[in-house]
Order: sequence, then structure tokens, then C-alpha cells
Amino acid sequence: MTQSTTELLEGCTGVLVLSDGTVYQGLGCGATGEALGEVCFNTAMTGYQEILTDPSYMEQIIAFTFPHVGNVGVNADDVEQLGNDPKRAAKGAVFRDAPTPPANWRSTLSFNDWLVQRGVVGLSGIDTRSLTKKIRENGMPHGVIAHSPNGVFDLEALKAKAREWKGLGGLDLAIDATVKQSAAYTTDLWQWPTGFSNGTKKEFKVVVIDYGVKQNILRALVDIGAEVQIVPAKTSAEEILARKPDGVLLSNGPGDPAATGEYAVPVIQKLVASGVPVFGICLGHQMLGIALGAKTVKMSQGHHGANHPVKDETTSKVEIVSMNHGFAIDRDSLPAGVVETHVSLFDGSNCGIAMTGKPVFSVQHHPEASPGPVDSLYLFERFAQNMRAAKVPA
Repeated sequence: MTQSTTELLEGCTGVLVLSDGTVYQGLGCGATGEALGEVCFNTAMTGYQEILTDPSYMEQIIAFTFPHVGNVGVNADDVEQLGNDPKRAAKGAVFRDAPTPPANWRSTLSFNDWLVQRGVVGLSGIDTRSLTKKIRENGMPHGVIAHSPNGVFDLEALKAKAREWKGLGGLDLAIDATVKQSAAYTTDLWQWPTGFSNGTKKEFKVVVIDYGVKQNILRALVDIGAEVQIVPAKTSAEEILARKPDGVLLSNGPGDPAATGEYAVPVIQKLVASGVPVFGICLGHQMLGIALGAKTVKMSQGHHGANHPVKDETTSKVEIVSMNHGFAIDRDSLPAGVVETHVSLFDGSNCGIAMTGKPVFSVQHHPEASPGPVDSLYLFERFAQNMRAAKVPA
């Protein structure tokens, strides 16, 4: 159900109100109340729990293009954020079909009950194709999602909230997404049939600067033999280098890279100058680009999904990857000594860079997946190779 008038259909218990006055109405689910954020669409067919617990989605409302969401329930293993603070993840979710009772051996809770527990406002029963088309043609709008069991909404007030919100531009959200103190991480990648276990290989010491890190990034590092130390976003380069790391990973995270870069970029520049191998992912990729002299831009619709084609220019191979970003490095701003290594085959936007002559590289997409394909998991091994090479005396 979609309309741009103030009349609501009988039985409507949920709405999505956009800044241009458009009203999508349907059946509310999850938590009651309202949430304000940037509305994006995600094309993944699986992994809704990982998506909704990814800190990169802070201050966003996610519209799922796949119609059947929630039918396998939720479980404790598929949470991507560190900790369970729901404020450090997506604020709202939009579905074509209402979540159904779970039917999966791993499920410990229904999807709807989980949304309620986390305070995530949901809306179902709308034409998600129409919303997706609108975002593709006009960009990611600001919106308010609201759920009221009695069907009472002040649409004009909701329109005003959506219209007056300033958006993600200029917001440093990493400061809220990051850990408050340093910590070790020891869990390896999930394996059938045992599930998660602690890693046993101890070949490298890796410091992860947490701007809103996903747990599967940390697990992938453990899997290559890293002793992982997570540090807060504002940790100084001197403190990081005092830990004598073999490598530093710049994590994913939410918000505007230029805003977080106000304090993160000087640190990254010192790390690069030290010669320590550096690997950046998503927000970490964008801020590495800024640190090396490039610029970032706000994307119109962004890239969100687990089925995006990316070309590795260093091998000419095409990979299907997971993505979640609304900002990107402006490829035309890359300075001398920085090469483009990966390109999106959807729109030609930059998806990877590397420094010439230094063990420093980054990618826009998510090689750790979770959810999605693991075509790019080899990038963690590339990071390991850089760390091994750096250990060998010249």
C-alpha cells in the first residue's frame, strides 16, 4: 500500500513517511513507536540478522527487496556487532511480507520477537519494488518509520521530522559505534558442524581500530593466524605502534568518513608512514583514501546487498561480494602512488586501492561477507602475506 495523501486505509498499523511527503502504509511489526533515519534498500536474499546487527547501518532504515524475511528466526551466532546495544545498528526495517513463525533448527527466537526486544520498528505489506525504484531514481531519502497498533499517526508531524533531519553527511557515528576500551578477540570462523571455536594459530599480532567493526572481520583475522587486539576509534598512532603490531586493520563503520576522518586520518597517516602493513575495509577504506590524499563523495543510492559484482583489476577476476556503504572514494581524486585495484561493475565506482611500494591496501566491499559469498576472503590472506614479508629483514 502506497500513497501520498493523509488518508490511511482501514487496518493500517504501520507507515513509512518520506521527506518528500510520500507515505507508504501497511502493517506494523517489531517494536512500536517511531524511528528516523536514511532509507536504503538491501538486495541480499539471506542474512537479515547479520544485516540488521551491522553497525554500519546506524541511523538507517533498511528496506529488504527479498520478500520473505524472518522465516528462519534468529540465533545468538548470527549477531555481527560487538555487544548487543541495538542503538549501534539499524533503526528500522521494511518488508514485503510480514515475518512468519520460524522454521529452522538454529532458531532460538522468532524474528518479530527479536525486533521487539531490540526496539527495531518494522513495517510489512508495502510494495518494496515501488520503494526500491523510488530510491534508485531519486536517491536515499530521509524518512520516519512508525508502528502504532491502534493505527493512529500524526502524518504531518512525521513528514516534518523527515524533512527537517539533516542526514548522515557530516556525522561522526564511529564514536558511538566503537568499543570503549581495548580488548582481545579469539573466535575463529564458523565451521560445520562444530560452529565457533577459539583460534589456535598465533603467527601475527594485529591491531584493529574499531569504527564499528563486524565480528566476522575479527574471525577472519583469527583464521589467518592473528592475535587480535581491538582498540577504540580515537586511539593514537603512538599507542597502537607501542603494541608492536605486525599489521593494522581499519574497520568498517557508520557515518561520514570525512567527519570521522577529522581524528582518524592523522592517525592513519602516521601508521602508513611507520611502514606497518595496513588493511582497510569499507569506512576504513574510505578514510585510508582520505589519508593518502583522495576525496570521498556521498552516493545517491549507495550499495547494499550480498550479490554485487566487483572486478579485481590486479587479477582481472570478477567477484560477487557483500556491500554496505553510502559513501565512496572519488576515483578521479586518487593521487600519484595510489592505484585503483577494484571496481564496481554496477556503476564503475571505486572499490579498492593500494599504495605503490608499500604494504597498504583497502577495499570498499566486505571480504568477510556475513552475509554473502566469500569470493573475496582471499584478501585476508593477502594481508597475511604483507605481514610475513614485512617480518623478513631487507
